[in-house]
Amino acid sequence: MNAGITGVGKYVPENIVTNHDLEKIVDTNDEWIRTRTGIEERRIASDDIDTSDMAYYASEQAIRDAGISPTDIDLILIATVTPDKPFPTVACMLQERLGATKAAAMDISAACAGFMYGVITAKQFIDTGVYKHVLVVGAEKLSKITDWTDRNTCVLFGDGAGAAIIGNVSEERGIKSFELGADGGGGKYLQQEEKFIQMNGREVFKFAVRQMPESSLNVVKQAGLNKEDVDYLIPHQANIRIMEAARNKLDIPVEKMNTSVKKYGNTSSASIAIALAEAVQNGDVKDDDFIVLVGFGGGLTWGAVGLRWGK
Repeated sequence: MNAGITGVGKYVPENIVTNHDLEKIVDTNDEWIRTRTGIEERRIASDDIDTSDMAYYASEQAIRDAGISPTDIDLILIATVTPDKPFPTVACMLQERLGATKAAAMDISAACAGFMYGVITAKQFIDTGVYKHVLVVGAEKLSKITDWTDRNTCVLFGDGAGAAIIGNVSEERGIKSFELGADGGGGKYLQQEEKFIQMNGREVFKFAVRQMPESSLNVVKQAGLNKEDVDYLIPHQANIRIMEAARNKLDIPVEKMNTSVKKYGNTSSASIAIALAEAVQNGDVKDDDFIVLVGFGGGLTWGAVGLRWGK
């Protein structure tokens, strides 16, 4: 068996909150946010839409795109730090709603690297032939743990979900390399304290501008390729300056990197999944392209995948 991505989907809420909107509630301005983060707007879910709802909408798309039915799914992995409730898991809620009656289901908590952890976990089940189809979803309603009076964090985050079906693909395609890592000693720099996200921006930035480029290059080398072989880069959409550090390390042109951060902000575990689905749907990723997916998050955690696109 040879694991790859056979279908993708995404969902973002309709409600757009611009930088100018945030100027009205905290001491900030559009230029400051754009120049430091690359974010121009973000999507915020309404009170009647929770994480499981967004996961469901993205999953429906991915299932259709893969040409399978919910009963074909063997395992559901949901990456999230904002579940609807402590339990049942979002994965179990999604299993019922989809009618994926044959699927095992569990949540993964690795913050913004969660989708990478999910994809790489799914790969093991496919490669060993234990399962045929694994649904991996990154879904977050970060707006419910964001302190809207904190000018340093409230400008960063948004809501949304992205989904992928991991299944068997042809030998020359699929996931060719991966890296996972964690540094629990850095957990204090990005955490949820009581109700809200708390972040030491300087320390997280220092970690990310080192780890994202390093992991990107590592998975390229593990795949037996050189950086000039990379056709497209999909980094965690957290901050344009961190993303640029990874792009510069791979020495690829700006048009070969997804920059949906400007529209959606940082959606944590949903970030890479949304960006991937958008890149595929827009035709930015084509069959036989070698793409790098790379992310970092609270924990501290990180993960990267080198992938030859196509079935």
